[in-house]
Amino acid sequence: MKRNESNECVEKLKEEGNTYFKNNDWEQSLKCYTKALQISKNKTDALILYKNRAAVYLKLKKYEEAIEDVSKVLEESPNDPKALYRRCQGLENLNRFEEAYRDARHLLLVDPGNKDIQPILSRLYQKVQKYAERYSDINVKITQMFSYAFNFNEEEKKRETALNNILVLCGESRGAQALFEANITDKIVNALKVEKTIDIRITLIHIIAELCKKEINRTKIIVKSLGIPWFLDLLNVEDETEIQTSQNCLQTIINVLSGMEKDVCNEKICDKNREEIDTILTSMVYMINSRTISGLGRDAVLQLITRNIHFKSINWASRLIEIKGLQRLMEVASELSECSQKSSMMHFTESTRSNIACCLARIYENMYYEKAREDYLENINEFIKSKLLTPDLESKVKVTVAITVLLMGPLEVGNYIMGKDGIMEMILALANSEDVMQEKVACECIVASITKQDKARFIVSRGVDILKRLYRSKDESIRIRALVGLCKAATAGGTDASFRLFADGSTKKMAEQCKTFLIRSQDKDTRRWAAEGFAFLSFDAEVKEMLVEDKHAIMALIEVAKSNVESCTVYAIVNVFVNLCNAYEKKEILPEMIELAKFAKRHIPEEHEFDDEDFIIKRVNILGKLGLTTALVALSKIDSDNCKELICRVFNALCGQQELRGLVVQQGGVKVLIKMAHEGTENGKRLAAQALARVGITMNPEVAFPGERCMEVVRPLVALLHPECSALMNFEALMALCNLASISEKMRLHIFSEKGVSRIESYLFEDHVHLRRAATQCITNLAMSPKLVKLYEDDNDKFKFIFLLCGEEDEETSKAACGAVAILTVSSQKCCDKIFKIKNWLDIFRQILAHPNTDIQLRAIVIVQNILESKKENAEELMSSQVMEILMALSIIHEDNKNKVREQAENCLKKAKDMNIIKENGQDSDEE
Repeated sequence: MKRNESNECVEKLKEEGNTYFKNNDWEQSLKCYTKALQISKNKTDALILYKNRAAVYLKLKKYEEAIEDVSKVLEESPNDPKALYRRCQGLENLNRFEEAYRDARHLLLVDPGNKDIQPILSRLYQKVQKYAERYSDINVKITQMFSYAFNFNEEEKKRETALNNILVLCGESRGAQALFEANITDKIVNALKVEKTIDIRITLIHIIAELCKKEINRTKIIVKSLGIPWFLDLLNVEDETEIQTSQNCLQTIINVLSGMEKDVCNEKICDKNREEIDTILTSMVYMINSRTISGLGRDAVLQLITRNIHFKSINWASRLIEIKGLQRLMEVASELSECSQKSSMMHFTESTRSNIACCLARIYENMYYEKAREDYLENINEFIKSKLLTPDLESKVKVTVAITVLLMGPLEVGNYIMGKDGIMEMILALANSEDVMQEKVACECIVASITKQDKARFIVSRGVDILKRLYRSKDESIRIRALVGLCKAATAGGTDASFRLFADGSTKKMAEQCKTFLIRSQDKDTRRWAAEGFAFLSFDAEVKEMLVEDKHAIMALIEVAKSNVESCTVYAIVNVFVNLCNAYEKKEILPEMIELAKFAKRHIPEEHEFDDEDFIIKRVNILGKLGLTTALVALSKIDSDNCKELICRVFNALCGQQELRGLVVQQGGVKVLIKMAHEGTENGKRLAAQALARVGITMNPEVAFPGERCMEVVRPLVALLHPECSALMNFEALMALCNLASISEKMRLHIFSEKGVSRIESYLFEDHVHLRRAATQCITNLAMSPKLVKLYEDDNDKFKFIFLLCGEEDEETSKAACGAVAILTVSSQKCCDKIFKIKNWLDIFRQILAHPNTDIQLRAIVIVQNILESKKENAEELMSSQVMEILMALSIIHEDNKNKVREQAENCLKKAKDMNIIKENGQDSDEE
């Protein structure tokens, strides 16, 4: 673009932005100014645009962005009045009063005639003085609190109280800064060296996290002075709550240094703090295969890496490859306690392997380019080769264990390694040995390798005899693993009833064997493997029916669920319940695609008759009445978001049955669902919200969601009003919100604050009759709020559209719309006035006053009454129309079910007569 053209384009965008700004269209104005800045090459133009954009940011309450823009202007022109004024506004709104006061004073010096600045300067002076006095008080309080909190001779209760008060003070910006300046971090470091009380240790770590929260400079100073190793060392303990607190503290630091808000990083902030962010990653990577860290601590480090790996701005995925982090992960993945000396053995938990697998999978997911994937595979290959350079048995075992973890995580990588020359032969050789450890390792790898139908056939052709031989082993741990391998191979076709690798009835026999292990064995690991066997077998519809009719087996699964919260156990057990309820995600197959597959002679999956709707409902009801909710509540304590999504699937299936909703509430399901609706995967949150919606539709919301839970449930329900959610989710959310809106004005205002009203209104325009009806009913209940009345009084078409909905063909929609208009017109004369600005208002009145549905007629007459009482001009216009003739006809109607209609019509005519709008004979008052 030539310079002149560029200048013209910038000027045009600036003018458009100014016009949008005058019309209060902040978003469009922001887009124009931003686009103009991107193409502007003139410094003067850029400075004007920055000031204009800052004004928009102030309107949008994005004060940090406004300050950033005008600060750029002030770097070039320190005395610019507009820039000083706008930065002052932004700083004041962020409670940075001293800085705002400084800018205000500067502005007064630059522009002494500015009358607007005097009241601002006066206000800021008072606030600065007030804060100075308070700051002095804070220092006194801090000294007192320190004297208790860090004095080990004081009573424990007094110390805890003092520390909790310090934690509260950290929540205030001024308090946090005062504590920081009082060198509280040094005191905390010294206290943690000797402190034994867990609750006090947790509070001390909480305080560090609060000091770092939302304050980059302070965070950087704290991190530099204490060092990342110090924070990581906090994870090296055995108490789960303390580890979780330390993990959250580290996550807070990562959030601050990356500018993370609502799972979105700020690229500019990341670049400024790149060194610190990379140091955190490097330190964690070196800790992964440390032999001195606790198993829980190692899991916490792995979870931190996994949680943050997908943020592109942080760029940890690529960095992990560069610093050979994959090799360290694989080192941990290959570790086996039987192969290690006790002194050099790594500490593990039951979840460590699944955490490693999840981390490896997440890293691979973030290899967006072919070259990145190649680098990933090369790193894995290097590790495998380095282990196999020495042909000793221990290396083969470790490689097999590592491959098993790969197959549990990045499946594509695991299959790639399995396809390498000699790998499958090595695994089968280990399986054929007479050594228990080798057989166990090989068996686990074979089980993990059975993934899809084609892979299952390969294993069956090569290793089914080995699995059968291993099942005859005297060692129970090998027998159960071999059985799970056979279960997995037998059900590799999933729910496809036409796919069978083994003879008919074999899956039911294997289910009986899994049941035996589950019920009779006392070994925790064996029972977990038995549950995993059921997780595969329960894809088979015949096994589902057999299992759900076996109360002992179901109760055993529920018992295992309540007593085990390790991710691998939870995942297996929840999968059983997901399969029994048919709550898994189903891909909709279009009839055209089936015909195409038939033509191409492709295999078409068949659904078993036991997977029909009637059988599914029966199974869900049996599970619900056996206490499945209590098991799900216990399982919900797991940290894995994927497991939580599966739990939400089962909860949603239970809540899909009206008779089970009361049980879900009684057994504590609602509390868990509210929590899950706010955290986890997007799909999991939606499923949890849908389950809550289903409970809220048929139960009294005040009973289903007692106390503050009524408020907590609004946000997830509003989130379901999204185009990406299914129409059923939209409908159920609208129905639940409709019930909630009837509770109280406080609830209606809360729906407003969660931006629910605008989303509800968007469904008034839906073609789907049920969605439109539910949205209208919801607006009817919200119309009881003065806030909605005021919204519909404003200069917009909202009232017009709700009035037009009165003429809908669908009776329920029409009735709800008439109810909303009746409520709005009784509260607002402006709404009454608006009716006569609608082009076809008379047609609507003709339709609803003469409607065969009595409820609609009564609502229509109430609207007429409201208009008559609003003001005389409205009454005269209404009664000079055909409405009066219809009212007269209704006043002499003699049908039994129309008595109320007749009475109300008579009242309207009497009111019009009293107002001298009509005469006794019903003619207009101004006619001779």
